Amino acid sequence: MSELATLAMDAHGGLDRWRELKTVSARLFQDGVLWKLKGQDGVLRDVHVTVDLHEEWASHRPFGHPDRHTSFRPERVAIETSNGDVVEERLNPRESFKGHVLDTPWDSLQLAYFAGYAMWTYLNTPFLFALPGVETEEIGPWQENGETWRRLKVTFPAGIATHSAGQTFYFDQSGLLKRQDYGVDVSGGTAAAHYVSELEEFSGILVPTKHTIFGRQPDGKAAPAPLVVSIDVRDVKFS
Repeated sequence: MSELATLAMDAHGGLDRWRELKTVSARLFQDGVLWKLKGQDGVLRDVHVTVDLHEEWASHRPFGHPDRHTSFRPERVAIETSNGDVVEERLNPRESFKGHVLDTPWDSLQLAYFAGYAMWTYLNTPFLFALPGVETEEIGPWQENGETWRRLKVTFPAGIATHSAGQTFYFDQSGLLKRQDYGVDVSGGTAAAHYVSELEEFSGILVPTKHTIFGRQPDGKAAPAPLVVSIDVRDVKFS
């Protein structure tokens, strides 16, 4: 593991503290052009999410109906009722995105899969750098907004569902997360620049409470518009 990966985990509360915790839940307020583009406008506008901190699992509720929630794992995604009855499910859900591009509509299970792995990734960053099979390497610095950010190239193993196997994370000089770049494989590899801000401490862990995601231009800079996704994170609780 690179020195920058260790610095980042220490800056966000420390790996030892993270390993003492089991799950994190939060209320999300989400907006941006992506949801309408995918035919899913409003479904995730105001939801609660819970993610596991030690294995890849996530659940959003409510999901299209007050009595329904999602259950996401890399190999299976489902929509269930509050008493656990399965409404819909799909095995090997990533396969369903073959041939997709940015404006290909999603069905409900595809939305559940995308939202599940995305929020699992975001809420576990930067501690997922310590997961088995994850490789980290510091690369050259980046200048933005008059600041110099250190960059970490991260390669995820095939067993982890996330936007893309290769991603780049940007940190300020103290190790706090500023930005994350990836290609969205389930939307044809669309390049994204994902900014985080307004970090707050919960149970000893620093969590970004504001996410803004834009397209990424060939020169690496964020496209000024449109705002693809915004996520405001509230009521964060670790257990």
